[in-house]
Parts: sequence; C-alpha cells; structure tokens
Amino acid sequence: MSSPLFSDKVFDSARSTSYEGSMTLKGTINKSLLLFATLLVPAFWVWNKMSGVAEMAPLDRMSYAQNNGIMGYMIGGLIIGFISVLIMMFKKSWSPYLAPIYAAAEGVLLGSISMFFELMYPGIVIQAVGITLLIFAIMLSAYRSGLLRATPMVTKVIVFATIGVGVFYGIMMLMNLFGATSLASFYAGNSLMSIGISAVVAGIAAFNLILDFAFIEDQVEQGAPQYMEWFASVGLLATLIWLYLEILRLLSKLQSRD
Repeated sequence: MSSPLFSDKVFDSARSTSYEGSMTLKGTINKSLLLFATLLVPAFWVWNKMSGVAEMAPLDRMSYAQNNGIMGYMIGGLIIGFISVLIMMFKKSWSPYLAPIYAAAEGVLLGSISMFFELMYPGIVIQAVGITLLIFAIMLSAYRSGLLRATPMVTKVIVFATIGVGVFYGIMMLMNLFGATSLASFYAGNSLMSIGISAVVAGIAAFNLILDFAFIEDQVEQGAPQYMEWFASVGLLATLIWLYLEILRLLSKLQSRD
C-alpha cells in the first residue's frame, strides 16, 4: 500500500494474536485528530523558541536559530520519529504508547523545517498548511462520495508511482553521499521542469490518501485489533506530513521565481 505501515501482512499478523476490542472507523478518526493536535504543540513550541524576535532581519533570525541548536532539534525529531515507527512495525501492540511519541517528534521536525521556509518566504507556511488541509478535505470527500476509489488499477498506478518517487529520492541521497550534487541541485532549483516534478510528486502524495482511506476502511471491516487504530493513524499522519512537505517545497520554488 501507500505507506509501509499499511500492508495486509502487518495487519494480518496483528489479527493472529489474541486481543480485546476491534478497530472502528470512529476510533481511528478520533486518534488521528489527537495525533494531529499532538504534532501541532511541539511544532509551535519550536517555532516560537527558535524564531528570534520580530525586529530581527530574516538572515539574523536564521542565524539565531542555528546558534540555538535548531539542527539538533531537527535531527532529534527525525531520529526519534523513525525509531518510534520502526519499533511499532515489530511491536504493534505498543502503538498506543509510541504513536504520540512519533507525532510529537514529527512536530519538532516540522516546526524546525517550517521556520526556515518561513524566514526565506514569509507567509509560505500558512499557505502550505491551508493547501494541505484543503487537499485532504477534497480527497476525503471524493472518496466518501465514490468519485475516487482505490480500484486495483488505481492502486497499482499509485503504488508504482510512489515507489518511483522513493527510488528518485534514494538516487539523490546516494549521489549526494558521493559528492555528485547535480541531481539534487536541479531538483532544488526553480526551473519549470523542477517545478513540474514537484507538482507531480505532490499529486502522488495526495492520491496516496485515497489508498490510506480505503485500507483503513478494509481493516475495520475485517475486525483488526482496537490498538491498530493508533497504528493506522500513524500511517495516515505520515502521508499527510509527506504531502505538506511536498506542498512546501513546491510553493518555495514558485515564490523563488517572483
């Protein structure tokens, strides 16, 4: 499926053990909202702590953040979030405890990243948040109305496109490790082709939401354990975070052309 967390194998293994209570759609929605709120709190905290004072010039505020350890917060959030998901993959019954930790860690990471983008392009973060939530609402409405469904063909196309994005990012990382930064520089640029690629990637992230909705609904019907509501909420939040970052990247490229 779209996220490594959303796979039949993962949920089948959870159903193979004894458990109390079954996963419900309402429970998953409530937990997703709770994780989203948990993400926002540390995101705002990092933003306020590292943004300096309003009277500072953008470059001075950026230096202020760097001098006060913003990179440590960013790397720490990334590592803790990754470790939390990794443990959940093997200990799914721990999801009720690890899911909030994941959300808080991602909040620290996103707060740090968003602050840097905001200093370079004032107003970009509220635009990215608004567009992300609007896309989420549109995708959810389209799914519930039956306009967009995760048919086998649609699923196959989205999954292969998502794998392609992962391979593309992997190649960029490997090239950077060996000092070949041409591909990364091109993708970070504001050429029409680079903007077009970002738009396509953001679109793929958006359509992954359809797969997430369908998978959650399927697991509810199959009676997955109740604690998997937390697990599924993490997968949905991960897709939403990916979409937000791609929207942020796309908007930054567009604004840099002004």
